[in-house]
Amino acid sequence: MASPLNSAPAYSHELDGEVPTRPFPKSEGQPEAQSPPPKTTPGLGAVPDGGLRAWMVAAGAATIFFCTLGLSNTFGLFEEYYLTHQLQDYTASAVSWIGSVQSFLQFFSGMLGGPLFDRYGVWVIYPSAVLYVFSLMIMSLCSQYWHFMLVQGILMGVVQGFLQIPAFAAVAQHFDKKRAAALGLAVAGSSIGGIVMPLILSKMLNNSSVGFAWFVRIIGFVFVFFMGFACVAVRPRVPPRKTRLFLSDPWKQARFVMFIVALLVIFVGMFTPNFYLPTYATSRGMGSALAGYLIAIVNATSTFGRIVPGILADKYGNLNTFAIGAISTGIIVFCMTLATTNAGLILYAAFFGLGSGTIMSGAAASLSRCVNDASEVGLYMGMGLAVAGVGALIGPPINGAIVGATGDYFAVCMFSGAITVAGGVFSFTIKVTDKNGLWGKA
Repeated sequence: MASPLNSAPAYSHELDGEVPTRPFPKSEGQPEAQSPPPKTTPGLGAVPDGGLRAWMVAAGAATIFFCTLGLSNTFGLFEEYYLTHQLQDYTASAVSWIGSVQSFLQFFSGMLGGPLFDRYGVWVIYPSAVLYVFSLMIMSLCSQYWHFMLVQGILMGVVQGFLQIPAFAAVAQHFDKKRAAALGLAVAGSSIGGIVMPLILSKMLNNSSVGFAWFVRIIGFVFVFFMGFACVAVRPRVPPRKTRLFLSDPWKQARFVMFIVALLVIFVGMFTPNFYLPTYATSRGMGSALAGYLIAIVNATSTFGRIVPGILADKYGNLNTFAIGAISTGIIVFCMTLATTNAGLILYAAFFGLGSGTIMSGAAASLSRCVNDASEVGLYMGMGLAVAGVGALIGPPINGAIVGATGDYFAVCMFSGAITVAGGVFSFTIKVTDKNGLWGKA
């Protein structure tokens, strides 16, 4: 990986040593440099950038995100239910630790899951898929705080990381020029899951005799089929080979380090509506069932927020699109307490989904562009997201403590919005390390 601190040649990012790609395209009007003859790796052709096999990998990755992030994105509904049922003696801040630990471990465990995928390919996904379904079955039996923390927080979080980072890496290996769009499509699976899960959860827990235990078991049975498809569809393009579990080179590069810091800061603030929008809505008089649908609305609109910016990122630059999305999300977080009616809350949920949807797909695309060797995509993403995941760990409990101390949601929205905007602005300034400068495509 070429250091952004050095004057890199125009074709410094080579995936597998096959097809040279320009990480920093020339500005309009500049003469186009002659491309060197494409290099090939024995046994491998050029990066497909499309075709049935590549899009099947993207579809399988979308299925993984449907089952993992799609479920964890609904934690706000689980928290609302726990506070009135199994964990009614605990504070919102205490319960939010379950979700924040899960979010953190999704990223942190990827630090191991990524390089293991580089080494062993799909053999990382198979046992992880089985263990994920098993964790749902165990979760249906939980009744105490430590039960939920151990199963939903720790076990599910770790397994999700072993599924998600390999899914990111597999898609990145199959796409180059269309990579941001393909990753956006894959991560959009989490949005679809985030639409379906809240609707089912709200219906079953509020207006059904099914109850919590059987709801979770039914989800587990359904996930058997989805995870089965993912195990068949997701394949690495690069043959498994030994890679190190840790690389020091990325941490010597300003662009990579600055982006991880920006992402960590954004994660501290951006999850506030995901965790607290349903409880805020009920405090404004919205019924529990309708409040549950707010998360579905967030995830529905985030589908467009993940796919459309991904397409734009391939044209205008990953960092440009990511920074604009993060700043927009922060501004929207600022405005949560301005929504006081049912109609206003529904509209707010829609706008928040559009803004926040750009962040995860944009983060994956931006990180993948830092990689020289496609066989190390999982390692780079795993290391980067493991550090950035600290923001997801500490953010929700801090926000919950602010809510508990102030008794309302105004202060937490000001704090979270400011933090998210700051991360977005910082990610935009990373472009000073780019040869095209602050206003160029990056």
